[in-house]
Amino acid sequence: MDRYRKKPVEIEAVQFVAGIDPDIDGVRYYPHAVVGGECCYVNTPEGKMRAKPGDWIIRGVKGELYPCSAEVFAITYEAV
Repeated sequence: MDRYRKKPVEIEAVQFVAGIDPDIDGVRYYPHAVVGGECCYVNTPEGKMRAKPGDWIIRGVKGELYPCSAEVFAITYEAV
């Protein structure tokens, strides 16, 4: 198998913080979605995906939105 490196691409992202509606088109905030908690549902090209507090909501290169766990975000992205 050949090896490849991801091209450097800048993205926009916001971290979903507990108690704060991220107020992004395509994201729906539910303060009492799960017992004792909250979440957002993000409309992605693959359908609705759930984001929990601490996750990041990323706008991709084509304007699409995706949730991303804080762990994966920290490994994959750095501030510019």
